[in-house]
Amino acid sequence: MTPSIRPVAVVGPTATGKSALGLDLAERLGGEIVNVDAMQLYRGMDIGTAKLPPDERRGIAHHQLDVLDVTATATVATYQRDAVADVEDVMARGLVPIVVGGSMMYVQALLDRWQFPATDPQVRAKWESVLEEQGVAAVRAALVAVDPAAAESILPTDGRRLVRALEVVELTGRPFAASAPTIGEPRWAARLLGVDRDTEALDERIARRTDLMFEQGLVEEVEGLVERGLREGVTARRAIGYAQVLDYLDGEYGLDQARERTFVGTRRYVRRQRSWFRRDPRIHWLDGADPDLAGAALAVLGASESEGQG
Repeated sequence: MTPSIRPVAVVGPTATGKSALGLDLAERLGGEIVNVDAMQLYRGMDIGTAKLPPDERRGIAHHQLDVLDVTATATVATYQRDAVADVEDVMARGLVPIVVGGSMMYVQALLDRWQFPATDPQVRAKWESVLEEQGVAAVRAALVAVDPAAAESILPTDGRRLVRALEVVELTGRPFAASAPTIGEPRWAARLLGVDRDTEALDERIARRTDLMFEQGLVEEVEGLVERGLREGVTARRAIGYAQVLDYLDGEYGLDQARERTFVGTRRYVRRQRSWFRRDPRIHWLDGADPDLAGAALAVLGASESEGQG
């Protein structure tokens, strides 16, 4: 492994332009992409996750894409193990890992050596029973009562992670975030870039992206994934867009409402991402609307490299 190689992380809210910047940096720095979007781990979940098609990846290798079936449960701990191996393999080959995505706990697990608390089958089973019998809203209400910050950071439809947070709080007697690492020197001395945009402009981009997903065949994609076991999955079926289309297919509401709920859910998720990442002082923020975004990113990276050598 070349000692001077340092990974670059491109993080921030959904729909800000991270994927394009990641490709630009990989081209200019001689790198490969390591995905840190939890839903892009799933094979076949392409349209609803805005996954770059292979012919748009500019010949650059991507890691941690399409590694799970929709029936599998994505876990932060498994991702951490596998993504660390990928990053270190890229570095060992003399290339720069470009870590790209916005899944908050996955980013922190990869870059901050997050050590995960133990589990207790009885405590887990208790909260899973609440989830099964009373629904995700009841589980979230229980978490709000004991740890509102954790409830805010987890997707309201993500029953599995809400259960996990309640389990950790009950076992440790401390807030879920207390099990997270203290923000310090990132693993591998990685440089962190954040991409964001003006809120109103970003909302417009989310609306356009949502419309495009439905136009490109999100409903048909979900129907195909149902045949591959999407409904049996714990994590994949709760993804924004996929959950709403499943409800539409079940007749709970019409297609226009599914589209609107997807937009609203994405916008709400963006607010949580922004709040989470803005707390990290290591992130150098860039405006996704900058016509020379890659140039601005390279200027920041050049400055940080100079500081590191000074």
